[in-house]
Amino acid sequence: MAAKIDNLLPLSAEPPSNNQRLFLRYFTGVLIDLVVLNLFVEYSGKVFISSFSISLLAAILLQLLLKLTIAVEHWVAGFFHERPGAPMKFLRFFFAWLVLFGSKFVILEALSQVFGDNVRFQGAFHGIVTLIAVVVTMLVAEEAIVRLYRKLN
Repeated sequence: MAAKIDNLLPLSAEPPSNNQRLFLRYFTGVLIDLVVLNLFVEYSGKVFISSFSISLLAAILLQLLLKLTIAVEHWVAGFFHERPGAPMKFLRFFFAWLVLFGSKFVILEALSQVFGDNVRFQGAFHGIVTLIAVVVTMLVAEEAIVRLYRKLN
């Protein structure tokens, strides 16, 4: 059986470059976000997206904004981590929380500006609670896929 499989493989396999790894990471993230978004559209009744194409574009925008949010959060945490003392430790966690929580309002407004009524989150506090649920689900799904992938090694 191994001989049949060996005939299908290339003679020399090159390991993926860092750019290829980065592409695959974001590509997978966008697809996960797309699935989560459309599951919320189908089953929640609080998320409305006018078409699949819009949901794909929204997933790409969400992926970019979430990665930007995480980068800003790490920068803020690093800023306070470099300074010693209990007040700096408190400020590190407070501002990290503030960035992570406040970013959801920025994300909601960005979706509204880019897509208008084609993407809507409804519910408590003008849809922010629903958006937080969607984003948390996206992050949990991405982490679950990463953990599954690592276990396959």
